[in-house]
Amino acid sequence: MTDLSDFPITQRWPAQYPDRIQLYSLPTPNGVKASIMLEETGLAYEAHLIDFGGNDQKSPEFVSLNPNGKIPAMIDPDGPGGKPIGLFESGAILLYLADKTGRFIPADPAGRWAAIQWVMFQMGGIGPMFGQLGFFNKFAGKAWEDKRPLGRYVDESKRLLGVMDGVLAGRDWFLGNDYTIADISMLGWVRNLIGFYEARDLVGFDDFRNVGAWLERGLARPAVQRGLTIPARPA
Repeated sequence: MTDLSDFPITQRWPAQYPDRIQLYSLPTPNGVKASIMLEETGLAYEAHLIDFGGNDQKSPEFVSLNPNGKIPAMIDPDGPGGKPIGLFESGAILLYLADKTGRFIPADPAGRWAAIQWVMFQMGGIGPMFGQLGFFNKFAGKAWEDKRPLGRYVDESKRLLGVMDGVLAGRDWFLGNDYTIADISMLGWVRNLIGFYEARDLVGFDDFRNVGAWLERGLARPAVQRGLTIPARPA
């Protein structure tokens, strides 16, 4: 049996199946990157809910795996050389799982870097900008009298959607015919922008028809639908 006792996080969230990948997450736009990828690849895994309401992500056990105190985080008991490896940062997890399985990333170096650059685009642009728009449109920031921050993030989100829309013209996916980690990295964020963040009209989303069609294609994938709900939130 695989021994994960070197990872303090397993003391608080014990592994029922220690030979499986251990996912510590919540179905947020970043969290679902990992769960969607795990569902797409078919790798055996065990999901542990990290409850933000209880500040689980700031607990000593969680921080022992991710010092940054953010989800998702993961342990693969069968890491490089057959030894367990702990990982954090959703982009790194996507790349790791793609390399582990040889799926959802092109084998040729040029295609591989094309996928990686779009994952970086998501992490450096889509995530931070859409997230800030959500804060100023739906959460505490909406009460601020100064609307300039909201305006800035609306404008930048529109710009990013324009970039995406232009690239997706005549394509099903960001790399053309191939669905990859580039798409997986962005699906949850775009879905959240027009759903949970209630910003569909604010950013004029319906004007970005290529992005809308891409989102529909992505959400139609059964593995995506499953991944969007993992780990299940408390009832």
